[in-house]
Amino acid sequence: MARKTGSRSETTGPRVREAALRLFARHGYAAVSMRQIAAEVGVQAGALYLYTPDKQSLLYELMHAHMEELLSAWAGVPKGTDPRARLDAFARFHIRFHLDRPEAVFIAYMELRNLEPGNFAAIEALRHRYEDELEAILRAGQEDGSFAVPDTRLATMALIAMLTGVTNWYREGGRLGRAEVEQIYRDMALKAVGANTA
Repeated sequence: MARKTGSRSETTGPRVREAALRLFARHGYAAVSMRQIAAEVGVQAGALYLYTPDKQSLLYELMHAHMEELLSAWAGVPKGTDPRARLDAFARFHIRFHLDRPEAVFIAYMELRNLEPGNFAAIEALRHRYEDELEAILRAGQEDGSFAVPDTRLATMALIAMLTGVTNWYREGGRLGRAEVEQIYRDMALKAVGANTA
């Protein structure tokens, strides 16, 4: 089908992904049709296939882009040298990064079940890379005695779940500002592994 008049690949492609992100987050992947995405973008349904092969590819692209952005952003964060400073940096980074992307975070966690096996494996590999960063911090703290956790993998998953949960309730203009939320979550992360919060 012909591209809509005035439509350009470099602008319409990102608009397709943004529309899919909003709709998947609002209604769930299974409930959203390509026709709905097209209507949100303002193109005919057939025109979407100029930008993506299918809905599954859109979901995978959104999740992959989110994880790559997360890993890249974390790689650029000053982390300090000791485990406590590194955990402090990780907790603060995780809160800041995720508060800016609640829809992407929701999809990254809630829509994993809708990925086809090959896509699921690729996203899981990226998730493990990020989780391994935190586990390495916890293991280093365990080894030098600054942390006390019974199982570093379990603690990793628990901390990530706690930190990510902020996107479920935080609203701009609420009782606590971002800086306060970041500080409180950072303190809770350090206390959870038996570290000093001072």
